[in-house]
Parts: sequence; structure tokens; C-alpha cells
Amino acid sequence: MARRNSHSLPGPDDVLRETLPNGITLLARENFASPAVVVNGYLEAGSEDESAAQAGLASFTGDVMERGTHTRSFRQLYEEVESIGATFGLNAGTHTTGFGGKGLAEHLPVLLDVLHDIIRNPAFEPQQVEKARAEILTDFRERAHDTGRMASLAFHELLYPQAHPYHRSDSGYPDTVAPLTREDLQQFHARHFAPQGMVIVIVGGIKASEALKAARDIFGGWEATRPARAPLPDIPALTGRREAHIAIADKTQSDIRLGWVGPARRDPDFLACYLANTVLGVFGMMGRLGVSVREANGLAYYVYSSLDGGIGPGPWRVIAGVNPANVARAIDLSLDEIRRLREEPVPEEELNDSKAYLTGSLPLRLETNEGVARALINIERHGLGLDYLQRYREQISSITAAEVQAAVQRWLDPENFAVATAGPEG
Repeated sequence: MARRNSHSLPGPDDVLRETLPNGITLLARENFASPAVVVNGYLEAGSEDESAAQAGLASFTGDVMERGTHTRSFRQLYEEVESIGATFGLNAGTHTTGFGGKGLAEHLPVLLDVLHDIIRNPAFEPQQVEKARAEILTDFRERAHDTGRMASLAFHELLYPQAHPYHRSDSGYPDTVAPLTREDLQQFHARHFAPQGMVIVIVGGIKASEALKAARDIFGGWEATRPARAPLPDIPALTGRREAHIAIADKTQSDIRLGWVGPARRDPDFLACYLANTVLGVFGMMGRLGVSVREANGLAYYVYSSLDGGIGPGPWRVIAGVNPANVARAIDLSLDEIRRLREEPVPEEELNDSKAYLTGSLPLRLETNEGVARALINIERHGLGLDYLQRYREQISSITAAEVQAAVQRWLDPENFAVATAGPEG
């Protein structure tokens, strides 16, 4: 493999990709400008695989997995990693459990061996289970007093039906986590952690072929299968204004989550919606929302919009923190901006500014090994193709104002929406 131009975007000419017989996909890219190497990956185990009655099981399992294995105690694990100046971690989400690490390129085999050990051989030592549980329950008590987090919880419960994994918190709730046993964690791990669908990305100062060989040697012998997943449940269309307020005593700020179900990442509308979201609440001082709600009317401490676009149809939402007296007005102004996007094509200059932001910021996101690894994970997860980053500028530039307007009309309805607020009563 020829050494890449340090200014080129990752693509099929400088990213090696291989799928092992056990179902693990490996990707590697060289960057000899850095002595370090980053490992990023995921496997298909998450809160989607748990029942509502055991909400938080996947997250709890992932938390304890990185606290010791059958061959390395908690202390031995962290002393070994810290002795080579490396880091590692594991985190469970809705559809996947992510893992990763960083260290010097010469220590890649050690880093991969540690990750392999915590993924395949967690000890679930009883003392560590209880320590993790105590930390999770403490976080729940803190969450109950956090207006932003509580508004987000209520918003998802409004937007998604109870049977949908997006309805509930990935980390669970006090009454679902408290009863979980060590055996529950062990059984979840044994049932759902398997190599099929797993992805490992390695980026940094090592030949890509050597990186793939190191991962193949360590993970290639893992043979296991996991149950097939059912399709995600259907999501009924919103009708009218669906709202909830979470009263939290002694707060001087209210948080707002206002929105709709948005497109999944693979939906053909996604990039047009992504550009529309940039216009609405990202570009400059948080887009049109920032200009209207915060700058012109002084109603918000912060306001922006967010489009998730994940495996399933994630939320497309307005997020704001306001004085409690300004909640209703901030919501009305936000809906006014949605109406304007639906009714009027975005002017050419404004659209081009947002396009330039999206395309111009891409190289900055790829300046580090971590940024490249995240991009390759995203590409693999959503089946975008190794040439996606090289096609990105053209894809964004080709989106028209009419396509943006049509996408907004399909996905954002100012008459039918969910809105959750959290803050003081009244």
C-alpha cells in the first residue's frame, strides 16, 4: 500500500477492509504522522435486546465488563493498561455496545488483547457488580434533578410507543436496575455478545496490513452466535400536540425538547434533512432558532436543533434552556421557524453558507486518528461505502432548496408534534 497523502480523505484506496469467517469486519488505515493508534469498534448487543422490565441491563452489563476479567482483576487490568500509557473503554447503547482504546502503535497487540479479554471473558465479580450498581443508582438520583435529562426522558416517552426501544432510557430506571442480579448480567452477556456483525476499526502509525493481522490473530478464533433480532416496532404518526411537564423543585431554568420522529440514517431523505437541520439550528449562532429565539427575542440561554439519524428513525428535535416564564413563547417561535422552512425555500446564500459549513468542517473532523476511526465506524454501520467521504462534498452541494423544503414538509409538522419540558412547577 502506498503511503497516503496526509491531506486526502479516507477512501477505498487507503482503507483496508476484511470480513473474517466468524462475521467480524475489520478496517484499518495508516497514519504515520502519529506514533499512536486508535481502536474503535462495536458489536450488536444493546438495550434493544433487553425487556422493558429489565431496562438498563445492557448498560449495566457493559459497565461491569470493563471492571475485571477471568484472567485480569480490576486492579491488574488497569495497571497493565496504564503502565503503557494506554486507555480503553466500553459503553452500551440502544443497538450496539461500543468499545475502543488508544495507545502507542507498538502496543496495539496488548490493547487488542485487553479489549478481547473484557469482551469475551468478563468476570462479573460480585463486589464490582455492586459498585457499578451503586454508581448507576446515584446517577439516577442526579438525573432526577437535571432538567435537561428529565425533559429528554419525557420527550422519548411521548414520541415513541412503549414497545419501541427508543421509548425508554438505555441506562434504565431505579426500579429496573435495583433488582438485576449478577446472573442476569452473565446471561445477557452469554446470549447477546457474539462476533457476528461486529466491527473493529484501527487507525494510526502502523501498516494497515499489520493492524488487520493483529486483530485477526486475536479475534479470529471467536466462535459464537446470537439470536436474530425482530424488526423495530412501527411508530404511529403524531396527532395533535402531545406534551408533558416534569416538575423539579428549586429550579430556576426550564428545559424544552420539541420535535418529531426523523429519518433513519439510510433513509434517502437523510442528507436533505441534515442540511435543513443545519439551517434550522446549527450554522453560525445555532441557525435560525438562535437568531429568532435567543438573539432577537432574548428568550433562551441556549437553543439549537438536533437530528439523530441512527439505525432506526431517531428524533429530530429542538433543544432549549429558558427562563420558565419564556417556555410558551420559545415553543411558539420555534414552531414559527418550522413553518417558515416548510413554506419558503431557503434563500440561495443561506443554503450555500450551510453547505459550506458542512463540507468545510469535514476535514477538521478527520484531522485526528479518533476522527477518522469514528467516520469509518459510521460508514460501516450504515453501509455508506468506503468512498462515502470522497463523495460527501458532491452529495451535499447537489441538494437543492426545493429538496430541503420537500424533506421538511415530509418530516416536520408544526401542528402535530411532541413537546416535553422540565423545570419548576407552573
